[in-house]
Amino acid sequence: MRAIQFHRFGGPEVLQLDEVPDPAPGPDDVIIAVKAAGVNPADTYMRSGTYRIQPELPCIPGGDAAGDVVALGENVTGLKIGDRVFSGVAMGLDFTGCYAGLVKRPAKHVLPIPEGISYAEATTFGVSYATAHYALFARGGAKSGETVFIHGASGSVGTSAIQLAKRAGLKVIGSAGSKAGLALLRGENVDHAVNHREANYLDAVKQACDGGGPDLILEMLANVNLAADMEIAGQNGRIVVIGNRGEIEISPRMAMMKELDIRGIMLWNATEVQLSDIMADILAAAAEGAIKPKVGHQLPLGEAAKAHELVLQPGNAGKIVLIP
Repeated sequence: MRAIQFHRFGGPEVLQLDEVPDPAPGPDDVIIAVKAAGVNPADTYMRSGTYRIQPELPCIPGGDAAGDVVALGENVTGLKIGDRVFSGVAMGLDFTGCYAGLVKRPAKHVLPIPEGISYAEATTFGVSYATAHYALFARGGAKSGETVFIHGASGSVGTSAIQLAKRAGLKVIGSAGSKAGLALLRGENVDHAVNHREANYLDAVKQACDGGGPDLILEMLANVNLAADMEIAGQNGRIVVIGNRGEIEISPRMAMMKELDIRGIMLWNATEVQLSDIMADILAAAAEGAIKPKVGHQLPLGEAAKAHELVLQPGNAGKIVLIP
């Protein structure tokens, strides 16, 4: 089969399209013919060698894939050849193997794709929706009637968070940095959309909260925005850090005055039970029609290097997907 591999750590240029042996199923495994592979920022960190997880080399990156079942281990029940399925990081915390024509996964980490969901859309469930769900509820403690500000809401995790928050009865304020991004947020029915490239956008967030501040903030780029989040957060507010790419200077006194909680998340810290419950709720939401994944760029498998550049840029308007 064809697969993207990196044989050494480095920039996007280390990604290469290779011919590698097809995987064979063990007794409890499923082989999926990949129709779409999701690209996540974590893939780029792993490729660079700076991630907490250090894979063996050569490595096929990618933890999210959707496709058709083409082989089953002898112990596998509940699935059959030809089933439309997906597997993702939230199901087994496996971050590799998906940028390929075929991927092997334990059957317990493979689920059917809901009706009305495409292969590309299904790649959002394993990281984007799971991360948004974990941030909103397990870590953020979001409750119906509260206000959440999603700081950088036009990406895949952001749009996932909008949909899950609206389903849960929250008032949603989202920020984006372009006209297209703001249009996307309005299309997702946010209550207020603000442009975080404008000088007065923090005032706009406060106005949307009737002069107060959000109960909960989901932060996608803490090294740029955390100080601003602390300034606009409501009394006893919670700030959940989803993304960060550097250091920032903040005033702890602001946290003291407002009694703020600043909470980090990393999906791999969720328990197996939490992850199972998260995936069950996401699939229930998809079955209800309450969520509809947003897909941005779809690129051929051979353009994985370009995908790794794009996934770290703003304005992607949803999930970046590779098509083998």
